[in-house]
Amino acid sequence: MNSMLACAFALAVLAPLGLAVPQDAASDALWVEYAGGEGAGAGKHVVLIAGDEEYRSEEALPMLARILAKHHGFRCTVLFSTNKDTGEIDPEEQTNIPGMHLLDGADMVVCFLRFRELPDTDMKHFVDYIEAGKPILGIRTATHAFDYKRDTASPYARYHWTDATWPGGFGRQILGDTWIAHHGVHGSQSTRGVIADGAADHPILRGVDDVWGPTDVYAIQNLGDDATVLLRGRVLSGMEPTSAPVDGPVNDPMMPLVWTRELAQPGGDVQRVVCSTIGASVDCRSEGLRRLFVNAVYWGAGLEDAIPAASRVDVVGEYAPTPFGFGKYTRGVRASDFALD
Repeated sequence: MNSMLACAFALAVLAPLGLAVPQDAASDALWVEYAGGEGAGAGKHVVLIAGDEEYRSEEALPMLARILAKHHGFRCTVLFSTNKDTGEIDPEEQTNIPGMHLLDGADMVVCFLRFRELPDTDMKHFVDYIEAGKPILGIRTATHAFDYKRDTASPYARYHWTDATWPGGFGRQILGDTWIAHHGVHGSQSTRGVIADGAADHPILRGVDDVWGPTDVYAIQNLGDDATVLLRGRVLSGMEPTSAPVDGPVNDPMMPLVWTRELAQPGGDVQRVVCSTIGASVDCRSEGLRRLFVNAVYWGAGLEDAIPAASRVDVVGEYAPTPFGFGKYTRGVRASDFALD
């Protein structure tokens, strides 16, 4: 019996009976893997975690993973928020992301989550990864990735986006800030990325000369001196890349849009962190933004010297991103639907 048939058997027969589905049988259906090829990323494993209700991370991250694998050699695995009963991708399922154990062997993690609350056995893999000082790229709603309302006694409840004991939780403590507010007008003002003063020579910006997206700028208030701002977000008056900037204090000063942090770890190691508050699936139509994300993975993995002058970021396969919005995700999609032939 081949792996796909084994998976179908496991899901169809064992799951309805309430029995555990074998990990190797379920993997083909519940997450998607892209083998690394030739390139600077060969031998590195990137795990990308999709789970937000609004900005279509379940579309953006498979696209990014294909680029990383096929053009740059990284082995990539994409995990999804998944309906426990059907096995279909369900961004509104906040408590189930199969495959979190794969973080144990990851060299880089890309996190695009919003208000998730995973079982402790799954969350432990994420926390162990972070506490090991490994690199991470957080996209858009990752600033408020976790929302512990069901189990406030969990040992991982400090990751909650408004936690008081670990102020601001994962977003503020690791990425640099938690959710504050929309700074631009959501749904009617778009964002132009502007290279921050002194940042033009940073490896992540190599070959990045144009970043625009229809999502709005987020308010950022708590970045410390250990953050290096790469892009600032100029609020535009409309939803086209040619829309004029908004006049007045909203753009003076402009909010941080993309930044890095290098967090000191015990023993002298440094944890590399990148955060971008732009990155919805529709934003990723921007070639410049795709290149920035690819370069960020290189930098996080310690491969900044290998970043090309213009990283290859043409889309592998089809990419037709869905407009952002609650309840607008495509129903009936499984992880296996993102597999390459």
